[in-house]
Amino acid sequence: MSGVLPIRAFVVAHGGAARRFVSGALASEPEIEVVGTAPTVSVALVKLDRLRPDVILIDPEMPEGGAIEALLAIREKHPGSPIILFSSFTTPDRAAMRSLLAQGASAWIAAPAGADNAAVCRSIREELLPKIKVLCQRHRKPEARIEIVVIGISTGGPDALPLLIAALPGNFPVPVVIVQHMPAVFTRLLAERLNAKCAIAVSEAAMGERLTPAHVWLAPGGHHLIVAPDRGGARFETNQDAPENSCRPSVDPLFRSVAALFGEGTLAVVMTGMGRDGLRGCEAVRARGGQIIIQDQQTSVVWGMPGAVAKAGLAEAILPLEALGPEIIRRVEIGRPAHYSTAFSTDDR
Repeated sequence: MSGVLPIRAFVVAHGGAARRFVSGALASEPEIEVVGTAPTVSVALVKLDRLRPDVILIDPEMPEGGAIEALLAIREKHPGSPIILFSSFTTPDRAAMRSLLAQGASAWIAAPAGADNAAVCRSIREELLPKIKVLCQRHRKPEARIEIVVIGISTGGPDALPLLIAALPGNFPVPVVIVQHMPAVFTRLLAERLNAKCAIAVSEAAMGERLTPAHVWLAPGGHHLIVAPDRGGARFETNQDAPENSCRPSVDPLFRSVAALFGEGTLAVVMTGMGRDGLRGCEAVRARGGQIIIQDQQTSVVWGMPGAVAKAGLAEAILPLEALGPEIIRRVEIGRPAHYSTAFSTDDR
């Protein structure tokens, strides 16, 4: 396993003995690292937001429908994570397992009926481990280095953006471009307010301006904003084409242009807002291999825009407002040295 990161597993099981046995058996395998366990769905959700495992195992024998509750809650918050139902010492009801699979479980594996400890360990080694490896091979594709962050936001944005942008350091290594649904003048005023409060520079985007790291731009009110190639880098272009999704600026034109230029180096973020603006743009980002995260329903003023992306199955993570900034930083840090480089070029992706 030299040079290969272990698969990070998380075990959810009501019984302490089952948690200890299954996690211990998995941890004995060099390919697996058990990063945490939980007895209930509420404990699991708190830990999962922090630990971000590669695979989640749920014991289907949790009491009073707990397995379904756990599956649905985890699938909502972590839509792309493989979830395996593993029954260690009891034979689960097949109809119940089919129902759980229909609700979003990735696989179901059960140890033989009446199995002792040795037989359960053998089942883990011969059936569960290969399934984990297959599912995680699909899930854990090498993450490309992020070269640009684009954000779409509407209703609730003027209150949410200060919290998000304040989390970004002044030497943030990539450009950040935001479409906030607002009329002319108000976007400039919002940019000035953010610039005064945040470590990273913030301004309203202008026609022909080149994109650079450590800077946040807001699309000017009344204009669509797109990026175009420019001598190894990128520049802004603005237009007053017809509104999209009844909006100008609209999220979709920006996301489409960034996906076309930066491809898998794109990180798209969809936050609180009414309607479906950003959905088609996220489809373009996904088609070019980019990453997509969204704000959760609980912290959104209106869950229209992020909800549309979630319902389309495009979101890799659904996070509360306060977790978005740290998650953006985490994803941007992948593939970069500890101290951010100020170099920026679309040629070195």
